[in-house]
Parts: sequence; C-alpha cells; structure tokens
Amino acid sequence: MPNIIEITDFQTPELDIYARLSEVQLLHYYEPQNGLFIAESPKVISRALDAGYMPVSILVEQKHVEGEAKDIIARCGEIPIYTADFEILKQLTGFPLTRGMLCAMLRSELPSVEKVCANAHRIAILENVMNPTNIGAIFRSAAALNMDAVLLTPACSDPLYRRAARVSMGTVFQIPWTYFDRKSGEWPRQGISLLKEFGFKTAAMALSDNSVSIDSPKLLAEEKLAIVLGTEGDGLALSTIADCDYTVKIPMSHGVDSLNVAAASAVAFWQLGNH
Repeated sequence: MPNIIEITDFQTPELDIYARLSEVQLLHYYEPQNGLFIAESPKVISRALDAGYMPVSILVEQKHVEGEAKDIIARCGEIPIYTADFEILKQLTGFPLTRGMLCAMLRSELPSVEKVCANAHRIAILENVMNPTNIGAIFRSAAALNMDAVLLTPACSDPLYRRAARVSMGTVFQIPWTYFDRKSGEWPRQGISLLKEFGFKTAAMALSDNSVSIDSPKLLAEEKLAIVLGTEGDGLALSTIADCDYTVKIPMSHGVDSLNVAAASAVAFWQLGNH
C-alpha cells in the first residue's frame, strides 16, 4: 500500500531534500556513501527506476496521485509519498513542479571508464561543459543518435542534476556514463592514452582550418571513435586538440562561426554515429 502523507508543516525535516538543500548538498547527503538526486516528471522518474535507481521518497501534487503518478507510486513500495495541492507545493518548492512530481533517489556507484567503454564503438567525451541544460541536451542527442556512452571531465556539470536529467528526458539513465578521474587517468593526456589502449581514435570538434571534413570517409570508417566536445564559449583546450587523432570542423554558412555545444553534438553524433 502506498504511504501517502499529506503535507501540513513546511518545516518538516523530511522535506528538506526538496525545498532547502542544494544539489551539491544532496550529492554529499550520505557521505562517505553515495548521495541523493532529485528526478522530476513521471517519464524521467520511470526511466530512473528502469535503470535500477532506488527511490527514497516522492513529492507529488494531490491530483496526480490517482492520475499521472499512479503507476510510478505503484512501483515504489512503501516509501513516503508527500502530497498537497498545487498552491501549497508551489510555496514549498519556490516554483511550479514540472508535471507535478519529484522523486528523491539514491545515487549509484559510478562505473569505471573501462567498463563504460567496453563493447562501445562510438562515445562522446565532454570537456568542462558546465551548463546543466547543455549536458541534458547532449545526453538526449547521444542516446537518440547512436552514441554508446558518454565520458565527462570532472569540471562538467553533473548529469543527475535535476535540470540536466529533465532536459535529457531521462536519457541520462539509459546511456552509460562516468567521469574521468585520478584513478582512471586525468584528462586529457592520460585519458586519451587510455582511450587509445581501448582501441579508440579521438576526434576533437574544434574551429580549426587544420581539420578534416566531418564527412571524411576515413573518419567514418574508424571502428572505434571518441567524439570530443569542449566547454561553452572557449571550446576545447589546445592541449586536448593537439593530443587527438583528428580535428573536425562543422562547415558553416551565412557568416556563422560556431554552434552551441549541444547543437554541435547533435550534428556530430548524427554524422559520425553508428547508423
């Protein structure tokens, strides 16, 4: 039976994770064990459950308990289901809920770079992409356009941040991903060396005239290819470009010099993915 709890006290500690803790605080909530993240909307929560993430509690608009949220609630056992009318929830969270539902979930241990790359032929690498919206959009494109996995440098925004996961439409729970770190080899030099050990060629997406065409037959013929995308504004570090096997530039027209990193990722994944 669902454990439905109607909200009467905004200050109840059980609601801190939804109303008063930052995403960084949630990340470290159970330290040294893995922390929490907040999934938003039935589709995103459903995909997180499908991926094996464990729910801790749910915050849901009253009218959705027997509506859009019903199937999700049925999958979550006897965890607390906090509920109230929309106007009350709006006061609690500070802004309207998307699709009327939030779910606090336990983080899982991240896999190793080696495990993420195993059996992969096309992977995306994100270097210092810091905007959660861009992270979410890139994951959605990666999942839709034939990428097998995503690797991130430590300065990237967390794919499990609420906005990133929502923008991704839950695809952050469908495509394997992890971070480079000291254990797996720091980026770029050690990280690129590790990818080469795994048999990958690396393609740096950069605004350089010393580049190959994105539809180069040689590039398309690579059995294993890692597509490397850089931070908003500055793009990839020069050292990263120098260490990659290819530099790839997307042709532009009408005097446009570049695309947003999320838009560029979609073009690159479509052209270079496994069709």
